[in-house]
Amino acid sequence: MNELPQQLVNGLALGALYGLIAIGYTMVYGIVQLINFAHGEIFMIGGFGALTTYLALPSGTSLMVVIPLMIVGGAIASVAVATAAERFAYRPLRGAPRLAPLITAIGLSIVLQQLVWGFYPEAKKPRSFPEFQGDSFKIFDNLYLQRADAFILVLAPLCMLALGLFVAKSRSGRAMQATAQDPDTAKLMGINTDRIIVMAFAIGAAFAAVAAVAYGLDKGQINFEMGFILGLKAFTAAVLGGIGNIYGAMVGGVVLGLAEALSIAYIEDIPGMQQLGGGAWANVWAFVLLIVVLLVRPQGLLGERVADRA
Repeated sequence: MNELPQQLVNGLALGALYGLIAIGYTMVYGIVQLINFAHGEIFMIGGFGALTTYLALPSGTSLMVVIPLMIVGGAIASVAVATAAERFAYRPLRGAPRLAPLITAIGLSIVLQQLVWGFYPEAKKPRSFPEFQGDSFKIFDNLYLQRADAFILVLAPLCMLALGLFVAKSRSGRAMQATAQDPDTAKLMGINTDRIIVMAFAIGAAFAAVAAVAYGLDKGQINFEMGFILGLKAFTAAVLGGIGNIYGAMVGGVVLGLAEALSIAYIEDIPGMQQLGGGAWANVWAFVLLIVVLLVRPQGLLGERVADRA
């Protein structure tokens, strides 16, 4: 039990990362009811865009200067790919049966992964990523906060709150709500729904780039495969919280992160469960949690914001 506060902090930081990626899933689904399974690769491309920005800067540049520039560089790369995917892969299938864009998203995910593997320099092996220097923050005698964890714990809620205010208060945010409720009526009211859909893809991609920078700073490396499992977990977080709900995505991410951290730390200590604990089973327990929540509350923890359409 002495380790519990530390495991809770670890779970919160991991959950904040999942939630930041999950917002991209929930934004797109809330507008066009599309599960963009290529979003994990958008996250991965944001990481490589940030790394490219870092390598282009003069060596010895302060990390406090480098990080904002890396976020901008990663966001440019991820937003460019996401908006191109919307324009050329998803928009032509907007009126097609839902299975068609779903299969397209899975295919696009594989294509993006292989493009980075084949054409980014030395991407066939993990690439080193800059890390925070210095000791972790000591909060109590048995509680430490890593600098990368502090970074994501501050940035993720700020991004979520900024997006919530944008959707609730801005003209474009109200247009997003109208498009999500009824795109045909929104068009009749003068809203450019194509622009709104592109905006949803772009916002989700930018948040994924922020998450990619946080992930790289924590792990010290990135690779072309990192978007697959993190994308699946972020999608799980979005479903847990109630897909289509911005705050639900973050809540689902935090619940998933806590469950993963606690399962790694404690399940193997339960009599008879030694073979089901440790990091190797973390992914299994994450999806077990999803199944349990969906059995009890199919709409997710905060419900699903899907409007009735005529």
